[in-house]
Amino acid sequence: MQSTLSHRPADRLEGLCEGTPGRVHRTAGILAGQGCEGIERLEARFRGKAFAPHRHDTYAIGVTIAGVQTFHYRGALRHCLPGQCHILHPDELHDGAAGTSDGFAYRIVHIDPCLIQAALGGRALPFVSDPVVELTKRQKQALSAAWQIETGIDDLQRIEIVTAVADILLDLASDAAGPLPALRLPGLLRVRSLLAGCPADRRPIDELERVAGIDRWSLARQFRAAFGTSPSRFRTLRQLDQVRRLMNSGRGLAEAALEAGFADQSHMSRQFKRAYGLTPARWAAARGG
Repeated sequence: MQSTLSHRPADRLEGLCEGTPGRVHRTAGILAGQGCEGIERLEARFRGKAFAPHRHDTYAIGVTIAGVQTFHYRGALRHCLPGQCHILHPDELHDGAAGTSDGFAYRIVHIDPCLIQAALGGRALPFVSDPVVELTKRQKQALSAAWQIETGIDDLQRIEIVTAVADILLDLASDAAGPLPALRLPGLLRVRSLLAGCPADRRPIDELERVAGIDRWSLARQFRAAFGTSPSRFRTLRQLDQVRRLMNSGRGLAEAALEAGFADQSHMSRQFKRAYGLTPARWAAARGG
């Protein structure tokens, strides 16, 4: 699917952020950008209500490039204007809608909290309580590569994007936490890899305890502190990743649901909307499928 937005040269974030509240000519559309392991980028445009309340297990760092974006987040209605950035913490409920009849458009990068955790070296994940932020010139320059969705991400750029995001999160965090020596990262990473490797399989909790080397209660608490969500929700999101891949390859919804380990298509569709704010059918339509 081709984007109908006019793209400026994306060599600097400042150029991308120079948009004004103009019209968004398509009713809805999602354009997938070039990403890499742990980083997903896209451009989206909507009129009216865009997303139902949903949660994802990634950091979402977005910039409004046209119109006014509104969303409910932690009990308040937020407005994100052209050039403003919004930062959503993993597993925080939010929705999305146009603030005016002209609609809105934005670019966003979803980053695996595991990458942020690696860049932080043992700190708890930073939490930014006010999600709409005005980036400084230095921060815009540091993040310029993140929203250049038309270009690929090599290994060096991947590290640079992650460290830039981690540094900005620390600058803005309302709960800047210090090192957590009790965090059992090696065991937590083993559990995470096990769940991600075959999310359709349900692992018994005693197996996860053995893999992590800690009891189930500590595992639940430390997994969330390290990666921003619970082990069970992490597994569900990896199942939905598989569903999206199968949908993109042309598989039917019922077949994709069963292959990914859901009880049936209805169960998968409910989880899909909770994660992405769209039904699978609407997601596919927005992607041009």
